[in-house]
Amino acid sequence: MTLTTPIPVDEQPFDIRRRRHLGRWISGTIVLGLLALLAYSAATNPRFEWESIGGYLFAPAILNGVIVTLQLTFISMAIGIALGVILAIMRLSPNPVLSWSSAGFVGFFRGTPLLVQLIFWYNLSALYPVISFGIPGVALNANELITPFLAAILGLSLNQAAYMSEIVRAGIISVDRGQREAATAMGLTGGQTMRKVILPQAMRVIIPPTGNELVGMLKATALVSVIAVADLLYSAQIIYARNFDVIPLLIAVSIWYVVLTTILSIGQEFLERHYSRGTVFATASRSGLVRRMFATGRIARLDEGEQR
Repeated sequence: MTLTTPIPVDEQPFDIRRRRHLGRWISGTIVLGLLALLAYSAATNPRFEWESIGGYLFAPAILNGVIVTLQLTFISMAIGIALGVILAIMRLSPNPVLSWSSAGFVGFFRGTPLLVQLIFWYNLSALYPVISFGIPGVALNANELITPFLAAILGLSLNQAAYMSEIVRAGIISVDRGQREAATAMGLTGGQTMRKVILPQAMRVIIPPTGNELVGMLKATALVSVIAVADLLYSAQIIYARNFDVIPLLIAVSIWYVVLTTILSIGQEFLERHYSRGTVFATASRSGLVRRMFATGRIARLDEGEQR
């Protein structure tokens, strides 16, 4: 006869059972049903002229508009980021003149609509017909100098610099003060500390909102159509002003914007992962999206040994 030690109740294995969330299934089914109805309605409505949209997507004028849109986006964003970093450092400077100058710049450009700024730069020649930069013998005709493309770059980049300044400032502030003190103790100058210690650590805070700003910049370029820059939207407007195919062309333009923003968002995700190395953060698993939405996973109790 052998004796066996009874297993404590709290260590006995539990049955594995599937989670049941009826509400998720009902709400998910309703949403999918509505999306299916919407897709069916759009697909069967002849007024959308789907057969024309494919041709407009790759029309030479539209493709040229895509190129101009990307040029405006990346040039303006690059200038905006560079100026934003300078303005953020000025704002955090102990020099009151630099700090207040930066605050005034940010307040002005964030306080006025981007469309107004674009129109202002486009009409700068009304205020300054000749631009000399204070250099004797150098005088430029403002009408020739301020082209629609340059006016768009000025308006977009200066407006973006104001927003990037606050993003960079928030990133710099997020770095622990001890990092700066340690860099100073090692003999690094202020500039070296900012370049080699502060900004690299601030990037993990700066990158996510900067990615959002880049996507916003891409869509904001559509505003330059009011100053006759041949971007994606303006190119479509020129075409439908002749053939009156407004809806198909706007759908083609929207498809291009969705494709471009998706590509930029994927790039942003890779940058976030790069600058977040060494940190613990929760990321959503794409492969488990449906499983989490409808709770099709299983639950099981881990014993104390597994938890440790």
